[in-house]
Amino acid sequence: MNSNDAKITMNEMGKKKQAFFFLISFDHEECTVLSADEAATNGIFFNFNDIHYNYPLALDEQKILKLEKSPLSFEHYAKAFERVQQHLNRGNSYLVNLTFPTPIQLNESLKTIFHSTSAKYRMLHKNDFVVFSPETFIKIKQGKIYSFPMKGTIDAAIPNAREVLLSNQKELAEHATIVDLLRNDLSQIATNVCLEKFRYIDVIKTADKSLLQVSSEISGNLPENYHEQLGTIIFEMLPAGSICGAPKPKTLTIIDEVEEYKRGFYTGISGFFDGENLDSCVLIRFIENINGCYFYKSGGGITSQSVVKEEYQELIDKIYVPFN
Repeated sequence: MNSNDAKITMNEMGKKKQAFFFLISFDHEECTVLSADEAATNGIFFNFNDIHYNYPLALDEQKILKLEKSPLSFEHYAKAFERVQQHLNRGNSYLVNLTFPTPIQLNESLKTIFHSTSAKYRMLHKNDFVVFSPETFIKIKQGKIYSFPMKGTIDAAIPNAREVLLSNQKELAEHATIVDLLRNDLSQIATNVCLEKFRYIDVIKTADKSLLQVSSEISGNLPENYHEQLGTIIFEMLPAGSICGAPKPKTLTIIDEVEEYKRGFYTGISGFFDGENLDSCVLIRFIENINGCYFYKSGGGITSQSVVKEEYQELIDKIYVPFN
């Protein structure tokens, strides 16, 4: 389904207050809009906050998951980083989210990983990819829309990690840029847009370590007939600002030039509309099966204040499988 057909379908189903699952790739070239049962029939299983799901939760179980990673070389990353910095210095962008696929070895199947991980948003797409995302894209509840931009990660084991993360000027600037971008995005479709919370911290546990992750919360009021415009609202917000940068149009061309690979569904979005309210996520923490080989796609935001070794380490730190 192309983006225009997806938008029309979502608007029509929203108007009827008919529940649907949706999946949209980063470049909008691949879109899926199905009922929960249709998604399951097509091998797509999801669990969003243990509220919206389309499989028996009893299938979920804890298993010992092992992941071995073989990151790209620092030299390779540094060359791409330098190209991004050149664009930043020319004023072509203020923030560029730079990502790469990392070859990994797994001791379990994608299906087992889906049923064994713990995250706000989990999804299994056939044997193509599995996602365990901590990041909300947008929520719509009782006529209000909420966005939760996520920027800033640190190893919780670092001494005074919370203070180090919150006092880091590069991280502050990066987060503020994305918050401003999301406030602007919401202002295109909502009124009374306001910042509810600025830079709060969540803890994410992995097999190797715990990570601290910084988010903010922004809200706005939607028009009374928002059900009839769900597709329009969602596509107006795409792509998610936290996984591209600012300003969006030019930054997207920089990403296409520098990354030199196709993101596909990675950093796209997925969600569920239950007939009244909507919840959705950004497709990060993403393992993909490419011709029988597994790749974990990860990255982070680059600004003029970024330090290449720190950004390289952040890309590696984000390669993990979360658990309770």
